[in-house]
Amino acid sequence: MTNTDSHLRIKAYEEVEKHKEIVNQDPYRLHYHIMPPVGLLNDPNGFIHYKGKYHLFYQWMPFKTGHGAKFWGHVSTEDFVHWTEEEIALTPSEWYEKNGCYSGSAIEHNGKMYVFYTGNVKDEKGNRETYQCLAVSEDGVYFEKLGPVVTLPQEYTPHFRDPKVWEQDDTFYMVVGAQTLEKKGAVALLSSKNLTDWKYEGDLAGGGKGSLSDFGYMFECPDFFPLGEKDILIISPQGLCADGMKYRNVYQSGYVIGKFDRKNKTYEHGQFEELDRGFDFYAPQTTEDDQGRRLLFAWMSVPDQNEQDHPTVDYRWLHNMTIPRELMLVGEKLYQVPVKELEELRNGGYYSQEMTLNNEITEIEGINGKAIELKMKDILLQQGWFEMSIHGAARMVFSNGVFTLERKSYVDGTVENRQCLLDRLHSLHIYIDTSSIEIFINEGEEVFTTRFYPSKSEPSITFGASKTCSFTIEKWDLKKVF
Repeated sequence: MTNTDSHLRIKAYEEVEKHKEIVNQDPYRLHYHIMPPVGLLNDPNGFIHYKGKYHLFYQWMPFKTGHGAKFWGHVSTEDFVHWTEEEIALTPSEWYEKNGCYSGSAIEHNGKMYVFYTGNVKDEKGNRETYQCLAVSEDGVYFEKLGPVVTLPQEYTPHFRDPKVWEQDDTFYMVVGAQTLEKKGAVALLSSKNLTDWKYEGDLAGGGKGSLSDFGYMFECPDFFPLGEKDILIISPQGLCADGMKYRNVYQSGYVIGKFDRKNKTYEHGQFEELDRGFDFYAPQTTEDDQGRRLLFAWMSVPDQNEQDHPTVDYRWLHNMTIPRELMLVGEKLYQVPVKELEELRNGGYYSQEMTLNNEITEIEGINGKAIELKMKDILLQQGWFEMSIHGAARMVFSNGVFTLERKSYVDGTVENRQCLLDRLHSLHIYIDTSSIEIFINEGEEVFTTRFYPSKSEPSITFGASKTCSFTIEKWDLKKVF
């Protein structure tokens, strides 16, 4: 550990202690979502199941609620309910990362954890250099930095970042989010036999090829993995224009499905689909655990989207992760469901009822609370609309094949919405946590994720229908674990 590294760690921990009291006074502090102890959190990094524990690293700026020279924060768990705050994993202490240890991934090899990340460097004029770097750990907590292992291929601008590494058929592969010299988004592919010497193989996707050939000006946070008989590429493209109900956020996150030809290093794939239809979802990262599950975390926000208007800024913290989700391939679509371990968050307060609404809006006795799980199944709506309002600050509506999520903007209080098409609505699985909502529709066919900031005086949840709507509803109170 260098003197610079030690100094940065001490300063970060001092910042946590200095502001711990005011952070914990925030009524919008979440109960069961990963948050920064102070400052700003963004992309999930290095998500891995290693030596019996799930490790999640994250982009962290401890000194302010804005962006800057990022650290890697680190939490671990065995069950996705009880979490341990680990030592800071990476600090921006070396010349090749002095403006931030940016996003990356982790892989196990010979019992060690190898983390790959982007070292960000800027000069006085704001010109950028990026280096794909490696650090190695014997225990998943303390890391030795080995420095840059990938130089920037001449085909790309310095917007070249977020390496994701995996092993397949005795070869290691890396995908990196990139921008071509023609300012088109791309995913670069590299290969290696030893994790330190990397060969550039060309574009895996985008950059003038296939359905992603002219699809925004930058692809961030690529993730590539097999699922069933297919190979999935997840990307976060920047520069897409809104198209009806699609691409309504500043930047998007989604996936394509195809088949990777390892011999020729090519990938034929279909059309881009968004992973989440809500307001706040970006930079997802996955891992496979020892049960063979493909699991996902994402940042519950979007870059460059009115960040300093969040009311949590007054309490010196900003942003959080989604709950962990399992991915499943159903036909040609990715489904997402909450991991089963989250059932252990249930803390009493159970309520169940069969309900029929007839041209009314009403509360249901026992269905309330600020940190709860709701399940609605066997929803039958033959005509008209169904709605659900949460704490007077968010509202879901299903009408004429369109599902809409509305919320009151935390910027100016106006009502804004996100939407998707559904053939029918038969179930809802909803996690509410003081200032976040995650909605899983039809066993994960569609997902909406959002932050929201309800008034303290509006704790009610109401249900309504313009004609007749019947369903069974279950509710649980959820533990506070953070």
